[in-house]
Amino acid sequence: MESQVRGGTRWKRFAVVMVPSVLATAAVGVSLAQGALAASFSVSGQQFKVTASHLHGDGFAQYGGIDEVYASVAGDEKKKKKVPVAISSFETARINEMCQSVKTDIPLVGTVYLRLEAGNDAKKPVRAKNLFIDVAQLDADAKFKNIDIGVAVRDKSRGPAVKEGESVLPGGFAQQAESADLYDVKQTAWATTAGTFTLNGLSMRLGTDSKMECY
Repeated sequence: MESQVRGGTRWKRFAVVMVPSVLATAAVGVSLAQGALAASFSVSGQQFKVTASHLHGDGFAQYGGIDEVYASVAGDEKKKKKVPVAISSFETARINEMCQSVKTDIPLVGTVYLRLEAGNDAKKPVRAKNLFIDVAQLDADAKFKNIDIGVAVRDKSRGPAVKEGESVLPGGFAQQAESADLYDVKQTAWATTAGTFTLNGLSMRLGTDSKMECY
């Protein structure tokens, strides 16, 4: 892989970006859909799944980091572990046909699935500003405009500024692009934060059927 690539570049199944984490309650979801709240949340100790038909983002940057997550085993909630993540960030993002799901095992109840869908109307996609996603895995078709690969985190000039206190190496490897387009996205992630997160056409439901997962 070249250290820098200029112009439009297209890669299959490139582990870069994605979309926000699953909302915890319908009330929060509705507030976000109406633009009343800024989103800042994470799924502690659990990965979540996301699919989207298309994500377009302007001002993209990605770099490595470390997350501390709580153990998800009952009776061991205070134990933490460190996990490596690819921190993907966008100044702005537009997402079509987004699905998000998380699987939770609840004592005395069993396995419960939370599924959220939004942005199914092509004229009303999901929108986000200053979006950060801590990614574990991603499969997608990807196209980047004016991409730089191999810049130092501290020298990147695109994407939101690195959050204060975030566990990254200033001299570590990073990549950035003027814009990014991802198609047929399938992703797992640990957490997300966003300045604003607008969920147009929000639909949320709970159930015990494993088919509720996005994939």
